Amino acid sequence: MNTRIVFMGSPKFALPTLNALVENYSVVGVITQPDRPAGRGRAMHSPEIKLLANQLALPVIQPRRVRESDVIAHIQEWAPDLIVVAAYGQILPTTLLDLPTFGCVNIHASLLPRWRGAAPIQAAILHGDQETGITLLRMDAGMDTGPIIDQVSTPILADDTADTLSERLSKLGAAALIETLPGYLSGALKPKIQGESQVTMAPLLSKSDGKLDFSRTALELERQVRAFNPWPNAFLIWKNQPLKIFKATPQETDAKFMPGTHTTIRDFPAVQTSDGLLILEEVQPAGKKRLPGDIFLRGAKDWETE
Repeated sequence: MNTRIVFMGSPKFALPTLNALVENYSVVGVITQPDRPAGRGRAMHSPEIKLLANQLALPVIQPRRVRESDVIAHIQEWAPDLIVVAAYGQILPTTLLDLPTFGCVNIHASLLPRWRGAAPIQAAILHGDQETGITLLRMDAGMDTGPIIDQVSTPILADDTADTLSERLSKLGAAALIETLPGYLSGALKPKIQGESQVTMAPLLSKSDGKLDFSRTALELERQVRAFNPWPNAFLIWKNQPLKIFKATPQETDAKFMPGTHTTIRDFPAVQTSDGLLILEEVQPAGKKRLPGDIFLRGAKDWETE
């Protein structure tokens, strides 16, 4: 059977899946987000999936709203047997979910029903999960509520950031999809309804979520630093400007300063938390480059007094 597949995705996470599908199936079209301004110059940037699709000479559309009738009509013309979704970024309407013979299969970066929602990778690190994984599910009208086709787990490493974990999961998801699709398409693999008792939610993040609250423990804040690297970035306010934190280490201490007190340890800046010190190993002052914490401290002589 020559299965016709439409792929929907946008960021780097989706790249391994599109590459794998092209190698194994007939990809008849790609749907991704519109080009958007980014960076200091606000130049227009294309989603990474669009760039790859262009390299592969695949038809691409970039609707602002995928639920518009003309967009649905365009997808109907591609006559997909299956739609595969990986980090697309819009809720799909029922008219689209019901369009292909085999429905829409989503590659979700968690072990559902844990961490439904927009930021499952960040949530898993932030909450100290020991493992996470990929869930392949047949999509329904809910938020990551569809029946599960397959799951693959992976441990969360002590130094994992959202970036490193996302890269690992993206490759895991592509491999799982190619291994699982034959059984799903043949009907041998039946999706199973999710249990609702273990549901947790991972809502969309904003930049303000990155602000460190030093009334929390150093261990919790270190996880926040890793979870929000590379976006939205953990930060504290220093000299009325955000100081981004890209790498930090928690350390126990007998000292009992007020949470939020700045100090120095082993020539690195540190901040007292409700339990332990958070040592700032890599930072970025506003308008400047990323620096090792000790280099930053050489130019921040008033660190302990600010």
